[in-house]
Amino acid sequence: MKALLIPVKDLRNAKQRLAPWLSQSDRTELAAAIFDDFCEAVVRARGMDRIFLISNYEPAIDRARKFGWDVIRETEQHSESASVDAASRICAGCGVTSLARVPIDLPLATPQDIASIFTAIRPAPSTVIVPSRSGTGTNTLMRTPPALFPSHFGPNSFPKHLAEAKSCGAECIVLRNERLELDVDDFDDLQVLAARTDLSDAIRRWLERAGFGNAARTAGAGAAIYKTIPPAGEACEK
Repeated sequence: MKALLIPVKDLRNAKQRLAPWLSQSDRTELAAAIFDDFCEAVVRARGMDRIFLISNYEPAIDRARKFGWDVIRETEQHSESASVDAASRICAGCGVTSLARVPIDLPLATPQDIASIFTAIRPAPSTVIVPSRSGTGTNTLMRTPPALFPSHFGPNSFPKHLAEAKSCGAECIVLRNERLELDVDDFDDLQVLAARTDLSDAIRRWLERAGFGNAARTAGAGAAIYKTIPPAGEACEK
């Protein structure tokens, strides 16, 4: 059985690395817009037998139940790795043989992109990894079986997951996909996102409200929500 796992944190505390530029309400609205479009992509995707959501955030849980997804309710959250590994064990106990962890902050993900992860499955033991745009992070992680090795989400997670796969003798497929490789962590990611022409509705509306749309940039709109933006080439504190 093939399944998708969606971990969701409390969006009221989302996108902390964007704090130098956006207020918390703006960051929460951005995360909610990405989540809205991500859910639309998931419900139209093919290739998986079940969809699991793990969270303690009630709006996300309500959304999952509306779609008929399986909900793993958390009483507290320690880290994404801990949440994903706990869910992986539960999913394995439900008969899942291949489990793909896909986060909600992939604003360009399409149903076809999500389906492509499942078409890349190999016999156990194996893993399919989509790295981040920087090449150091892990944007999607498929493990066959689900608890094949522990998660290491965070800085430099991609080489850590490659090392884990090698240590347990798993076949490792690195799937390159520019849409799945773009997540939104910092201001540069937002600029890359705004330059795309293949945006979905909720994200496009947020970008325009925030001053990233072509018309808004021309008019100088949206400046009020930004904090000071460092000059080009100057490092930002994160």
